[in-house]
Amino acid sequence: MKIGVFDSGLGGLMIAHSLIRDLPEHNYLYLGDSARVPYGNRSLDSVYEFTEQSLRHLLDNDCQLVIVACNTASAKALRRIQQELVPQHYPDRRVLGVLVPAAEETVSKTKNKRVGVLATKGTVSSGAFESEIKKLDPSIEVFQQAAPLLVPLIENNGVRWVGPILDEYLRPLVESSIDTLILGSTHYPYLKQQIKERVGEIELISQDEFIPAKLKAYLDKHQEVEAKLSKDSASEFQLTDVTDDTRQLAAELFGRELELKRVVLS
Repeated sequence: MKIGVFDSGLGGLMIAHSLIRDLPEHNYLYLGDSARVPYGNRSLDSVYEFTEQSLRHLLDNDCQLVIVACNTASAKALRRIQQELVPQHYPDRRVLGVLVPAAEETVSKTKNKRVGVLATKGTVSSGAFESEIKKLDPSIEVFQQAAPLLVPLIENNGVRWVGPILDEYLRPLVESSIDTLILGSTHYPYLKQQIKERVGEIELISQDEFIPAKLKAYLDKHQEVEAKLSKDSASEFQLTDVTDDTRQLAAELFGRELELKRVVLS
């Protein structure tokens, strides 16, 4: 059986790439809902509906475990998915998010207990990052900044125009004297170098850098899940819309052209 990775678009490819690199023995199925990206400006009902459709597709296609790489979906739909969809229809499967691991990583890295979150409107409005961080350390101050234009620019090969927009989004976070910044969308690691140039010594929390280790620790702890996973080193990439821009972005990340299969969700 496979490990599924779901994202609202191409952002989760960063996590899929890191998983394939660090845990290459497993079989992976990536699904990006690129026809409906971004999720960050969608209503709660729409985010849940889209997420449920996507997860049903992955679980029906032989995924034993699915990582919800989309932070908006993790913030606005994951808990209900775990409490309703999985136990009622897929009781032997597991669905994990990336938001809690990011909070754990943040708490372990901050020194002055002032942390920033750069995320979509949906993730910021949910308050999920702040909630998870404060569960671990209530004394930490969390400063959030919505960045609604970043995901559309990344998805449409507009990274070269992002500089002034990044300046606008990052300025209030830097001025808040944070020492740690969560890149609260799986798309934002595409901008990691540009962000680093603007925030200097501030520690960046980028989910592609630690999710493989977190998954390995999970599988080591849950041998009953690990035992069901196939180990043929096979990977498949599916999108709900495939364009020249998506092909180019995927090829740049993996260093080779990927076979991107278009699928229709129902």
